[in-house]
Amino acid sequence: MGTLSRIRDALLRRVIYRKYDIGPGFHAGRGANLWAPNTLVIGKNFYMGRHSQIECDALIGDYVMFGNFVCLVGKYDHNFEEVGTPTRESVGIRSPEYQWKGRGLVTRIGDDVCIGLGSIVLSGASIGEGSVIAAGSVVTRDVEAYSIYAGNPARRIRERFPSTEDRERHERALRSKKATP
Repeated sequence: MGTLSRIRDALLRRVIYRKYDIGPGFHAGRGANLWAPNTLVIGKNFYMGRHSQIECDALIGDYVMFGNFVCLVGKYDHNFEEVGTPTRESVGIRSPEYQWKGRGLVTRIGDDVCIGLGSIVLSGASIGEGSVIAAGSVVTRDVEAYSIYAGNPARRIRERFPSTEDRERHERALRSKKATP
């Protein structure tokens, strides 16, 4: 990563997005955007590809990678059940007057997660540690740790590692890496 990129990432982390808790090693590609109504915590060594969006409350672990065009979005960003009001004019989650569904939903993403290009994760879903979300997937519910999910809605395809021994070796190496500053 070049000097200008490091300066840009530091500016984003320390100035533009200073109201959020963002760990060291943060990178956001061109056109990426962060917004959360209440809470956004991002661990260390987070990579967010170009034009990706976080638009919900989220807790994101260490060593997480988003491909380009990944979106974390709310399930209920507008009150579409408001009788007599077009959805476009209904109260949205960014408004202090918003009192409908979705308030308090938090998306949780464990350590060492990879979310592929163009994927969407709906608010309230939890993605377990070490999981991989295939490109173009739509995550609507919780994802098991160390699993690969794909599709719309995303479904479990298989385990990330071919054997229990491989997974255990990976988990030990990750713990060791996290213990080192």
